[in-house]
Amino acid sequence: MGTQTRYQAVVLATVLLGLAASNDPLADQTADHWDSQRALAQSWYRAGAERVAQSITAAAAINNKRGAAKNIILFVGDGMGVSTVTAARILAGQRQGRSGEEYNLSFDTFPFSGLSKTYNTNQQTPDSAGTMTAIVTGVKTKAGVIGVSETVTRGDCASAQHIELTTALELAEVAGKATGIISTTRITHATPAATYAKSPERNWEDNSDMPVAALRAGCKDIADQLIHFESLLESRLNRGADHPNIDGIDVVMGGGRRHFLSKNSADNPEAARNAAEGARTDGRNLISEWQTLYPEGKFIADQAGFDAIDAASTTRLLGLFNTSHMRYEAERRNEPSGEPSLSAMTTKGIDILNNHAQGFLLVIEGGRIDHAHHAGSAFNALSDAVEFASAVQAAVDNTDPEETLIIVTADHSHVLTIAGYPTRGNPILGKVIGNNSKGDPNQSPARAKDGLPYTTLGYTNGQGFQQVGTKPNVSRRVTSGRQDLTEVDTTQPSFHQEALVPTASETHGGEDVAIY
Repeated sequence: MGTQTRYQAVVLATVLLGLAASNDPLADQTADHWDSQRALAQSWYRAGAERVAQSITAAAAINNKRGAAKNIILFVGDGMGVSTVTAARILAGQRQGRSGEEYNLSFDTFPFSGLSKTYNTNQQTPDSAGTMTAIVTGVKTKAGVIGVSETVTRGDCASAQHIELTTALELAEVAGKATGIISTTRITHATPAATYAKSPERNWEDNSDMPVAALRAGCKDIADQLIHFESLLESRLNRGADHPNIDGIDVVMGGGRRHFLSKNSADNPEAARNAAEGARTDGRNLISEWQTLYPEGKFIADQAGFDAIDAASTTRLLGLFNTSHMRYEAERRNEPSGEPSLSAMTTKGIDILNNHAQGFLLVIEGGRIDHAHHAGSAFNALSDAVEFASAVQAAVDNTDPEETLIIVTADHSHVLTIAGYPTRGNPILGKVIGNNSKGDPNQSPARAKDGLPYTTLGYTNGQGFQQVGTKPNVSRRVTSGRQDLTEVDTTQPSFHQEALVPTASETHGGEDVAIY
């Protein structure tokens, strides 16, 4: 909502409140019933006026402080469309014993908000590589490519030469600021990779993912580009000369350890716990290369290592907590070696970057919101979105608004729908229970025209209903058509919502996403 719109809104709220007080159509009614109804109506007017006034005050405070932010934190909820935000807000409130609809996630209360178009240059509904490239460079590009312009041919190494785009993270490095990347996905996955890598193919996460022709043509895999970010950026800027400000990415935390380690290599770090977990076929150990480049840096691979990090004395950190993606938040405690939460990584990352006097840029992705949606698991998608909101709050609590700009957005949406006419406070993950003619909740779930109950949340496409096991990202059969959910507890973690169109994986949505 723009500033002008906010002033219009507060004027409307004030007018309504004044009318309610001075020209109330119920004023002639003297019964206690009407008094209580008038008070109830006025409470909504007051709440609206107070909320808008708070936003105007916050906006005015920001407008009165001119100049650039010392620090910037960019939060990207991967796949966190507006329907996901709404459902996550309700779930978070209900987990606190409220009805849910009135609850606010941390970023719901930010003073500014807007909408962003998400299309790629070659797709109406986008993918994360193209959208995140647009977010961090300001330039739209094709689906499936990272850090290069739309003239590239996907998967063609030669076509990606000399069309590299400059990212905000690279600009921060040149400006002498500290930099950091945190994600719950593989750190080489499309969204985090777009902050530092240049590739005509998002799937080239290590050399084993690349065709021989691309390797011969000189293209580097994404993991290699992360470890050697400093020299690669210097090479692009001034032909390899040492740049006085560029010193490499200071904080990196996420998953994807396999892309940094040699396949079947005995020199895998002890913390990896599995000498055969690496995927690289070039015999290289990129973690060892990083430790050689940055002897002051600290590498960690589990919860114990994370807990042992003293942020006050640490200036550079590489944390790779899983062979592939990190766990969903609801499953995180099932990881044998332990994984830190997104909130914990956010706090530790900020504390480390605060050791750098020139300020910092930190990019944080809640990446598994997207993966859970692809699997048709609203439970995990919303649970991760709630944790994402907690991470935003952690950033708010650990920074000074006078010097730190926090931006929250998404790279694209998903085809999650919120439908039916459930009564207020109905479990957001539950079956629809509507209201009777008096406006009171019914005693049993609503029935569709086929006689079967249905859930508030559903997907336009995807693998459909499933309630077996607890790992919604594993391959499973596609179940098309309606299912009888009468005896099914749809609020359980293992439940996967029905889908209208049967597909191998639920797809992204093409609508705008919010920016806070």
